[in-house]
Amino acid sequence: MGGFFGITSKKDCITDVFFGVDYHSHLGTRIGGMAAYDTQIGLQRVIHNIEHAPFRTKFEHVFQELKGNAGIGCISDSDPQPLLFKSRLGNYAICTIGIINNAAALLETYFGASCGHFNAMTGGKVNSTELIAALIDTKDNFTEGIRFAQEVIEGTASILILTEDGGLIAARDRLGRLPILIGRREDGYAVSFESFAYQKLDYEDKKELGPGEIVKIDPYGITVLSPALKEKRICAFLWSYYGYPTSTYEGVNVEMMRYKNGEIMAANDAKNGKNMEIDYVGGVPDSGTPHAIGYCNGSKLPFARAFIKYTPTWSRSFMPVNQTDRNEIAKMKQIPVNELIRDRNLLFVDDSIVRGTQLRETVEFLYENGAKSVHMRSACPPIMYGCKYLNFSRATSDMELIARRVIMELEGPEGFEHIEEYSNGETERGRKLREVICRELDLASLEFQTIEGVIEAIGLPACELCTYCWNGKE
Repeated sequence: MGGFFGITSKKDCITDVFFGVDYHSHLGTRIGGMAAYDTQIGLQRVIHNIEHAPFRTKFEHVFQELKGNAGIGCISDSDPQPLLFKSRLGNYAICTIGIINNAAALLETYFGASCGHFNAMTGGKVNSTELIAALIDTKDNFTEGIRFAQEVIEGTASILILTEDGGLIAARDRLGRLPILIGRREDGYAVSFESFAYQKLDYEDKKELGPGEIVKIDPYGITVLSPALKEKRICAFLWSYYGYPTSTYEGVNVEMMRYKNGEIMAANDAKNGKNMEIDYVGGVPDSGTPHAIGYCNGSKLPFARAFIKYTPTWSRSFMPVNQTDRNEIAKMKQIPVNELIRDRNLLFVDDSIVRGTQLRETVEFLYENGAKSVHMRSACPPIMYGCKYLNFSRATSDMELIARRVIMELEGPEGFEHIEEYSNGETERGRKLREVICRELDLASLEFQTIEGVIEAIGLPACELCTYCWNGKE
């Protein structure tokens, strides 16, 4: 995935940019970067690999390396950024979030129309941010260039640019799949993926960009360069999983959505007669926990943390590149509270079930520590499609998804014509999917939240939400 943050100010802002970028560390684990503009020095940049150390550690000397009244930074799970460019549009720094699915075709078109070239990475891959900058530079100004880039890119591209006059240009992706919010303080403005990042720096909410909207920001105000488009498809998974609990998108707070989502799941279980003998309800930490709290609020069952994640050394289970290493670290992080596990019937709520690999390790861990039975609830529907709009998943094939794999085992390719039935736990196919996953993961029971339940919990019109990973609808 990834996230960015920027400030344009009347005073030096490097400290605030540092903290603002650091508050996006939950969105990525590979690359961190910052760029700044100073009237005497010009544009500066620092990039570090953060796979084996957090952003804060790698950038602790940035206050001696950068200086300026304007700056941008990002956490990225893809390519190194921000990048600096000297172009026909002037000198600027740029960082982006999203994914380009037609990069090869765009490169072919670009090479056919110019004599330009790109820095190539191992295997000949081109940095996506560099490609976006090249597309922007084909036009006469930033506004036309950004609009052009977003029109031709298949995928998603949100863009943040630091110009040589100390201003920022922010552009939300064409369908608004990701958020961009602006905060205001008496000395300037901040631009952020996560609203809490600037709120902690005493900026107040000023504006949330609409789909495709482009703005220019300086310390004195905001200028709309291109108005918001009407069509919106913001990612529903923002609230279910990777959004930070304290963030608010489209006026909907993440933590509050998760409580409501859990309550809806509890109501669904009661409605469908799935009232099991449960001693405790818990969340698979950390993002499953608020969904579990909501489930307890709705079911009146007691909440307990039967195991705790040990995070001082490994804050995220998927930091290592190798899947086997990630599974081992996930297992090592789980510290049991034996008094809450032994001889207990436990129900856990997880934010989602993707491959099922780490969940299998968790269930085994609970039984090894004496659990009588383990029931599981997923806070979102079965994931049937790998996301083609955001690069938040390491999956390389849809067949890595446990729901897809089970359907293939049950019916072969023909089963994919009945995905809607498999998603629905009240159909014969849906019940079979859950039975097979229960056997594979040694679960006493399994249920998924419905798409309708997720939409109800978010509270936005269904037509404004992207639910592609669950139902394949564009």
